[in-house]
Amino acid sequence: MLISEVLKKLLCLLADGQFHSGTALASAVGVSRSAIWKHLQTLADVGIELIAVSGKGYKLSQPLQFLDRQHIDRYLRPDIHQFINRLEIHDCIDSTNNYLLEQARLGADSGCVCVAEYQSAGKGRRGRQWVSPFGQNIYLSILWRYQEGPAAIAGLSLALGVAVARTLKQLGVTEIGLKWPNDIFRQQRKLGGILVEVSGESSGPCHAVIGLGLNFYLTAQQADSIDQPWTDIVTALGENAYLRRNELVAYLLNQLLPLIAGYEAGSIQKYAAEWRSYDCLLDSVVDIYIGQQCFKGRLKGIDDDGLLLLETSDGHLRSFASGEVSFRSA
Repeated sequence: MLISEVLKKLLCLLADGQFHSGTALASAVGVSRSAIWKHLQTLADVGIELIAVSGKGYKLSQPLQFLDRQHIDRYLRPDIHQFINRLEIHDCIDSTNNYLLEQARLGADSGCVCVAEYQSAGKGRRGRQWVSPFGQNIYLSILWRYQEGPAAIAGLSLALGVAVARTLKQLGVTEIGLKWPNDIFRQQRKLGGILVEVSGESSGPCHAVIGLGLNFYLTAQQADSIDQPWTDIVTALGENAYLRRNELVAYLLNQLLPLIAGYEAGSIQKYAAEWRSYDCLLDSVVDIYIGQQCFKGRLKGIDDDGLLLLETSDGHLRSFASGEVSFRSA
């Protein structure tokens, strides 16, 4: 779905979270009151909850802060600009990862950054859909090219998890956890996820598209399709968080881009100890599935190469590589 110019103007007017009468909205955008009503009915299609009260008008369930390049630049460290080839902000897109994968196919260079207000087909791990309401969360992807093959960036998703955790702590979010290999948690509830998609020769140049989704603000209705406990940044920080979405994008880029640019074989060892400090599944009893095989045991963290360690009932440690396993509480 595309956001029309009229609807975008209406959203800008309603972004303050206050009531606005139909008459005032119609006058501001130059259409009839009935046209206002029709436009606002489409907000549900992009996951925005609208409140209508007779005699008071319309308001959004919560304020919005639109993504803005100048606002993001204000919080970027001066040294970060060298890593950014271009930064694109999209109102609507199928998936920020899909977009940069196509840009990579067309020859785009390292440092392409894509953020979006809304994803119609946001991507989670193993083909799951990422819930992506308009203007309320973080949907961010980065393209980077590497001269060596995929093996050289083994463990990248774990290192990225550390970078996201650092960013959240910088903003004041506490009780952060990381779930191997790519999930960000708070108080044992899912806050976000990382998806790294790599293409290229097995022993030659490759490129990676690094996608990050963070729940900035979600309502129970918007999160109805999420099949696990979840949380968001507004819950962690309170209502003032609504005005910090651009700030968060900048702080994420401050942490992510230098890590991505400097990542090479063995880099995960620099981050393994810090990753363990966030490990929210340590000593959990789980089943691990690889294809049709099931392995039961107790999780013992990661080794220095980022492989997951499982202690089986006979006391042996088995290691598992990223992308091959899924979890189910035993």
